[in-house]
Amino acid sequence: MNKKYFFFDIDGTLTNKQTGELIPSAKTTIKKLQDNGHFVCIATGRAYYKTKEFAKEAGFHHIVSNGGAAITMNDQLIENKPLDRQKAIALCQEAHQKGFGLLISPNDSIDVIMNDELFIQQVGYRKEPTRYFFDSSLTYQDIQDYYKIYIAVDEKHEHELTLLDSIGHIRFMKEYLTYQHDAKDEGIFKMLEYVHGQAEDVVVFGDDYNDLIMFKPEWTSIAMGNACQELKDKASFITKASYEDGIEYACQYFGWI
Repeated sequence: MNKKYFFFDIDGTLTNKQTGELIPSAKTTIKKLQDNGHFVCIATGRAYYKTKEFAKEAGFHHIVSNGGAAITMNDQLIENKPLDRQKAIALCQEAHQKGFGLLISPNDSIDVIMNDELFIQQVGYRKEPTRYFFDSSLTYQDIQDYYKIYIAVDEKHEHELTLLDSIGHIRFMKEYLTYQHDAKDEGIFKMLEYVHGQAEDVVVFGDDYNDLIMFKPEWTSIAMGNACQELKDKASFITKASYEDGIEYACQYFGWI
């Protein structure tokens, strides 16, 4: 059997999206794939700091995180690139001028910085663990690295941002946009360079809209049974839902375990 290079999304793929818990059969399948000589890796939009403990729990030693911009090999972080600084500054300046509240993540952590409290006034505190730092004298030029940007703009008003699409973004919450790297496919190609793998031997598993970018014609793309329809339409194969042991089912179906 040819060595395969597996890349797994986390939320809703390796986990039950409702509970956030790792699917037990997914963990045992990962171990079987490793024992059979395959390469297994996480591919997630999550920040590295939010991924590393899950990876340890699930038995992964290689990670593509931060939407493709962070590479971890053998449990060591190799690179973790921030957003394009000039584009980030321009976007923040426009959002600020138009009265949309902002939070900026300047590093790979739960920390966010702000120069006013407009974001909190407009949409409240984020539901995820977040540590807020306020500095009224802060300018966007002062910030060296932009890892994520949160803009308090709903779908009805987002068209007011002329730089809306200048950086990858996802709407996880209806009240605000999250700007982050959205290039899991680039992270996969980068990892293949490190491990000398071939695209035709890649297998990706995903379930949601942010996985669309890594469903490529060059390789095998497997959509979970609980995936959005758009992802299923791009898939090479549709397996069972994550909570119905979909990863194990697909790997048995193709004879990988």
